Amino acid sequence: RSREFPAHGAKVHSVAWSCCGRRLASGSFDKTASVFLLEKDRLVKENNYRGHGDSVDQLCWHPSNPDLFVTASGDKTIRIWDVRTTKCIATVNTKGENINICWSPDGQTIAVGNKDDVVTFIDAKTHRSKAEEQFKFEVNEISWNNDNNMFFLTNGNGCINILRQVPVAAGYPELKPIQSINAHPSNCICIKFDPMGKYFATGSADALVSLWDVDELVCVRCFSRLDWPVRTLSFSHDGKMLASASEDHFIDIAEVETGEKLWEVQCESPTFTVAWHPKRPLLAFACDDKDGKYDSSREAGTVKLFGLP
Repeated sequence: RSREFPAHGAKVHSVAWSCCGRRLASGSFDKTASVFLLEKDRLVKENNYRGHGDSVDQLCWHPSNPDLFVTASGDKTIRIWDVRTTKCIATVNTKGENINICWSPDGQTIAVGNKDDVVTFIDAKTHRSKAEEQFKFEVNEISWNNDNNMFFLTNGNGCINILRQVPVAAGYPELKPIQSINAHPSNCICIKFDPMGKYFATGSADALVSLWDVDELVCVRCFSRLDWPVRTLSFSHDGKMLASASEDHFIDIAEVETGEKLWEVQCESPTFTVAWHPKRPLLAFACDDKDGKYDSSREAGTVKLFGLP
């Protein structure tokens, strides 16, 4: 079953679990982030984090420290927060309006992408920019592989670009493009790696989800039950299930190894963010509001859980 929990005063853009699974964070159009504690079968709001001057478009947690998370905002900053002090421990200014963010698996680097297709690599300890890459195409989502030695991005031409970190004598490794995969006939929107390190999945404007073998870089299968551009993906903790969502009024939950439909989570509006719990089959998600009016709808600003007992 599903349950919803009030989180924000406006649309929720992003949900993410801490590495231990005790907390869920959400980022919203209302310029704030919220953090909940997971207690048995419900989310209890712990705190609301204010400080950004614009919409919080994406957030993620430190890969191994369950107390730190980072938010990317249209206000041209990213902010690192500590749930123990409930304070912003760092504000890093960037050059553009930020829309994508990810934390490297070793915890040392935060990559942030902006609307001008610049990806900035920030040292997570010193909070200084280490490197910057300007791309000549629309950059959608960014992610390291689980081994932390390659950096992937999905682009507006339907490609997956892969960059390898090449050590240089002084300081931060350079990113050298090593491959570009033509993954979809249209805009390639999102990318996620499975926790087991076997596959990654991409979602596209062609409404398809494609599953890729990490080592061979070949497409293993496609999932085609959605009719609208695939906005968000998440693998379950054991790598056996893949959730994908779009403007369709359901979330598709597929069995990774067969491609078969396991479940369809009904929604009353488009879903723009999904995240499986890191230890159990519990899916957090957030939907757009029903009418496009932020004030008139109960849907706006809620975070939902599916898979409760």
